[in-house]
Amino acid sequence: MSLISSFISGITLLGTPTEIYLYGTQYLYIIVAMISMGFLMHYFYLPVYHELKLISTYQYLESRFDKKVRLFGSVLFICGTMLWLPIVIYVPALAFNQATGANIHLVTPMVCLVCIFYTCVGGLKAVVWTDVVQTLLMCGAMVLIMIKGTMDIGGPAVVFRKAMDSGRIEAPNFTFDIFERYTIWSLVIGGVPHWLKSNAINQNMIQRYLSLPTLAAARKAIWYFIAGVLIFLVICGYSGLLIYATYSECDPLETKLAKRKDQLLSLLVMETLKDFPGLPGLFVAGVFSAALSSLSTGLNSMSAVILEDFFKMFVKKPLTKRQTAFIMRFVVVLFGALCVGLVFVVEQLGTVLQLSITLSSVANGPLLGIFTAGLMIPWVGGTGALVGGFVSLTFMIWMCVSAQLDLASGAVKYIRKPYTTMGCNYTFVDLIPMSQVSENITEVLEEVSPPSLKVYHISYLFYTMVGAVITIAIALAVTFALGTHKIDSVDSTLLSPFARRWIERQRQKKPTVPSTTDPKLRNGNFKTIEETKT
Repeated sequence: MSLISSFISGITLLGTPTEIYLYGTQYLYIIVAMISMGFLMHYFYLPVYHELKLISTYQYLESRFDKKVRLFGSVLFICGTMLWLPIVIYVPALAFNQATGANIHLVTPMVCLVCIFYTCVGGLKAVVWTDVVQTLLMCGAMVLIMIKGTMDIGGPAVVFRKAMDSGRIEAPNFTFDIFERYTIWSLVIGGVPHWLKSNAINQNMIQRYLSLPTLAAARKAIWYFIAGVLIFLVICGYSGLLIYATYSECDPLETKLAKRKDQLLSLLVMETLKDFPGLPGLFVAGVFSAALSSLSTGLNSMSAVILEDFFKMFVKKPLTKRQTAFIMRFVVVLFGALCVGLVFVVEQLGTVLQLSITLSSVANGPLLGIFTAGLMIPWVGGTGALVGGFVSLTFMIWMCVSAQLDLASGAVKYIRKPYTTMGCNYTFVDLIPMSQVSENITEVLEEVSPPSLKVYHISYLFYTMVGAVITIAIALAVTFALGTHKIDSVDSTLLSPFARRWIERQRQKKPTVPSTTDPKLRNGNFKTIEETKT
């Protein structure tokens, strides 16, 4: 449960139903990528991490490459987490704003203060136990909404019929168009790196896998985690269809009943549970629980990375327990305050699901490439990994910033599923031109015109993959250009099992070069191991 709650934030809780309401169920095919990620974690990544028993995941980078790469990886992790956490804080503020009208910027500091308190006082143990409670609360809130909302609308048959009629339930889209928001290719090929960066290289998740006593237990935890997340994604997907079934005749976004797209689920809760005092509060508590879980995990992981990869690396004198506790608590408070400030930036950007995946790819794409190269490509050296990561990071910053600017300016828009306001039973200011209304259904065809397509207009699900591929390609090119692509010095325990077996076979085939101090071989009569045995 701790694994599930640390991964599932309010971003998933509010963002996924919004995505299904606006663009249909195509996004849910990303579950194929998640299952594929499970096999990669099971066989390629986790065995190495668990054998090394790392405190900081980025200790691996120093062992495999050098200290500079470790520091670069730690900086990437901190940057990626700091881009993600403000969105995590922003989401419960949206729900609370829809429920009570409270100012978003009054709510976010309160969320952060509560989280900072129990993270500082209890450390990882407090984080894990609060995660369990918060997961139960979060799931209970979602199940309650599903049951009550479905009963009010007339049963599951009505929900699915309306979804089918509006085209929201879709078969896999096999179109070979990387610029389309969702295709099976972006969801699977782009989705696997997206899930990997959240599980295979993230300190938040790895520290939980490594807390288990055996590799077998950690592998089981992966599949329990995947099963739990898949169930939760299905619940969120159904909630998106339920939102449409409830508001199929009166779109709340056009009428401004919901001021922001990611407030749709909160609106459904307030409408569905308004006759049951306290139950809307249970939902808001569930959203807060999801946010607190992710925030506490992120802050605790950053404090561990700062301590292990910066203080202990540069401070030669051993730290006392009191000094260690002070450093970790100071880091939690500092980064928590920064997250609150960054919320002002986040609220100006797009829907939280797309925004979180896009921004996290800036740092996590290059980082995934460095780890993958280290685990699976024995030729890559430290200099190549560092140059590749830096080039990829520079490119990803340009790519993601350009994409967000185009989204904010309206240069890039996506096709929404059909909606209408013809069945509204309340008055509102109609901002839709009459020319867009046809047969009581308004379809806003918001497409990118072909001449304006740019490389950063590709589906945002490809972003992490692009960052990883650029890193690996540049790292290999630099390593071979420098002539440092020797595998003799690579410790095979730092490689994935398949790469470990391959490199050991190569070493067995390679003839040994014995020492010339051996008196039997001073005349240059060098022999291989097999010949010597004979």
